[in-house]
Amino acid sequence: MRKSIFIVLSILLVFFACNQTDKVAAEVEKIPLELKISRFDRDFAKATPENLPQLRKTYPYLFPAPDSVWIQKMQDSLQIELFQEVGKIFNSFEGEAEDLKLFFKYAKYYFPEIATPKIITVTNDVDYNNRIILADTLLLIGLDNYLGPQHKYYGGFQRYIAKSLDRSYLVSDVASAFAKRVVPRPNERTFLARMLYFGKELYLKDKLMPYAGDSIKIGYSNKEMDWAVANEEPIWRNFIEQEHLYSTDNALNQRFLEPSPFSKFGLELDNESPGRLGRYIGWQIVRAFMDKNDVPLKQMLKMPADEIFKKSNYKPRS
Repeated sequence: MRKSIFIVLSILLVFFACNQTDKVAAEVEKIPLELKISRFDRDFAKATPENLPQLRKTYPYLFPAPDSVWIQKMQDSLQIELFQEVGKIFNSFEGEAEDLKLFFKYAKYYFPEIATPKIITVTNDVDYNNRIILADTLLLIGLDNYLGPQHKYYGGFQRYIAKSLDRSYLVSDVASAFAKRVVPRPNERTFLARMLYFGKELYLKDKLMPYAGDSIKIGYSNKEMDWAVANEEPIWRNFIEQEHLYSTDNALNQRFLEPSPFSKFGLELDNESPGRLGRYIGWQIVRAFMDKNDVPLKQMLKMPADEIFKKSNYKPRS
């Protein structure tokens, strides 16, 4: 009898969640939004030294260096090849433009006070650590960081880095940059606080990118995502047994939170695991909290990690 009641309640919760998702999607669809996108990478690739004054006038915020630097860049064979390669992959930006427009509509729904930035596509010499730069009114997207993991430019990179340099992750990277503006950095130095900081970022993507799969949000391959889901219980058990949650050991960042080829439990299974599993667990804790508590998104983002954890009653999938 108790099991039957649980099944009915579970079905009702799923039905209610679906209705809420549909309602939000309908409201988001009505939001008027004009997304301005300028292809500086294409404009510069076609420019000559004679066009430089016009380019500087059109993009004044991109020209702090003297003209001689830009003229040299126009004539540099490696730069010319870079622009050609970007042009092949991103001859059209229409798909990304539609996805970005939908993302910023969801952002406007949940954060109406934040202005939608003007988007400028650029190249940045494959500086993947700065592939996305989001300021108050400008969003710079370095397209040479999204040419696909097998591209020749990424041959010298470690594979876990190269696999992230794909256009399928572009909007998710924009969402990560947006999250840094709205998710407060934790005051606490515990591993739990740091896990939940990233968990909040990923939950924010649940709301701002409801159409995207979980693997895209966290930057995993499908195989890595399946591994994380299948091993959620032993991952959590390891964190508890090793007393990681309230540890302030910064080494845990590299082991479980920062980008890496795999997570470092110190076990034989390490090489099978994806990196950043601490972020994945933090995500599941935040999801459990939001499923069980009627708290607005903005309020949750400001809540301390310990309160979220205690009220989440988190139990991993086994």
